[in-house]
Amino acid sequence: MAIARGLAMKPKIMLFDEPTSALDPEMIGEVLEVMQGLAHTGMTLIVVTHEMGFAREVADRVTFMDYGVILEEATPDEFFKNP
Repeated sequence: MAIARGLAMKPKIMLFDEPTSALDPEMIGEVLEVMQGLAHTGMTLIVVTHEMGFAREVADRVTFMDYGVILEEATPDEFFKNP
């Protein structure tokens, strides 16, 4: 529902901060599908997530941060193959 409310404002960019962390496990896949669909429309998404499979599949860039410091930034292939 929160995604639909956000889209009602017709944004150019959507920020997701751990969108699946408080969800029932049965809902996680559905939310990730909606986000993937948004990414495929060309909308810019900034996503904070622990869903590494999702990040690998959908992201154009992956940034790994620790205590506010960027430790690594790369394409998903580079990030996951040569961390």
